[in-house]
Amino acid sequence: MARRVWSCFSSISTAVLYGSLSLFVSILHNVFLLYYVDTFVSVYKIDKVSFWVGETVFLIWNSLNDPLFGWISDRSFLGSQHAGVRISNPQVVLKRLQALSRTGPLFALSFLAFWVSWARPGLQFLVCLCLYDGFLTVVDLNHNALLADLAVSASERTRLNFQCSLFSALGSLSVFMSYSFWDKEDFFSFRMFCVALAALSILGFSVACWLLRQRFQGRARRDEEEDSVLKELCVGQAPLAQEKELTLGQYLKQLSKHTNFLWFASMNLVQVFHCHFNSNFFPLFLEHLLSDRISASTGSFLLGFSYIAPHLNNLYFLSLCGRYGVYTVVRWLFFLKLILSVIMLLAGPDQIYLLCIFIASNRVFTEGTCKLLNLVISDLVDEDLVMNRRQQAASALLFGMVALVTKPGQTFAPLIGTWLLCVYTGYDIFQRDPLQEVVRTQELWNPAWFSTLRHGCFHLLVFIPITCAFLQLLAWSQFSLHGKRLQSIKLQRQSASQELPIDVKDI
Repeated sequence: MARRVWSCFSSISTAVLYGSLSLFVSILHNVFLLYYVDTFVSVYKIDKVSFWVGETVFLIWNSLNDPLFGWISDRSFLGSQHAGVRISNPQVVLKRLQALSRTGPLFALSFLAFWVSWARPGLQFLVCLCLYDGFLTVVDLNHNALLADLAVSASERTRLNFQCSLFSALGSLSVFMSYSFWDKEDFFSFRMFCVALAALSILGFSVACWLLRQRFQGRARRDEEEDSVLKELCVGQAPLAQEKELTLGQYLKQLSKHTNFLWFASMNLVQVFHCHFNSNFFPLFLEHLLSDRISASTGSFLLGFSYIAPHLNNLYFLSLCGRYGVYTVVRWLFFLKLILSVIMLLAGPDQIYLLCIFIASNRVFTEGTCKLLNLVISDLVDEDLVMNRRQQAASALLFGMVALVTKPGQTFAPLIGTWLLCVYTGYDIFQRDPLQEVVRTQELWNPAWFSTLRHGCFHLLVFIPITCAFLQLLAWSQFSLHGKRLQSIKLQRQSASQELPIDVKDI
């Protein structure tokens, strides 16, 4: 029986195991994105100052922890290909899997800290955000870095990304289920639902990482034995010169000359902002633009559809990437976002069916674009390795440096969104004064004020994607890592990865 179970697990492909890690992240992270603001504002009654202070500290931590953890993980890989110590690719993969097996369960536990009131709302908000994001960062960095470490060819990376999208789509089902448990007045059932999700995530991380480690330990052991044989054969020869370890300042100087990285980071900053703006304000748009025009079940369907459709849609986008290239598909999506937003602006907020389609499609296409960008970062990893002749691709570090520039968009989204909403409409979601609550309730029944609030939400809904699409098209037009340039970079990396420091036959 045990042999049958083992043979069943061992028959699972590496791509499926790699993709399954996305499931154990997404079942938690989608629920976090949808409910954490509403939980602290509506359930724990956090005040405005504490919310802004927490988001500001989170902005700093969120930006710095990605390059910090990336540097700790990959600084040993930054030497040139002529350095004396050889680090094999299986050893790099094992290092990433060990990090995932440790931090994955801790990430799930930090998720649970949001849903139980254990301190003052302001303090709990700050601690929970920083703790959760720290573990999420380590998980994301190592998981994304494996995309560049497990494969070099575009087709293999597309296959790995395909599995990630498939499992992320399954993970989005947690959003559908969460709607049945969410109740601001009675939080117990929602807490139990989150405990069940965290338990599933911990079990999944432990099993998937263990199975992947079993596959690469044999390869890493063979590489170590080969290296020891080479060292014994090379006794008497002059040792290779040991290169000084690259400092952070030197690495940043190299990165500042990486033009494609700079243009990509600029574009991705806007993309991260738009993705999180949609996540944070989707329920608000449903409430003020559609709540009196559609049923509650339709609203629930739109909410769940907007989370699962990007992953399913991404399966089609990946097939287009295999045919036309990632650069072209991403550019098409930017144009599509701009065109749909302009059409919605011209149609106005009274076209209910068109508004439903736009609210859902805006999130679907924006999130779909985000899912494709890991392929672009993997190509930037290849270009960085070739340009600087590194001994191993510093994939986690480059993902971290991208996040350093782009993660602030995650914090700017709720801050700018609430500020613009207040400027457009005078509606303050943090207002807690009882007298003001009575006045605001009376104003909500005033048709003129309600119309102002509705039009303000509508203008926020359409002008944000128009502005984002315009800025992204401007930055993306300067990005040159596609076509012949990309093919040349991949050929150079593949040829470099096949070279050994010493040919055993020659010895």
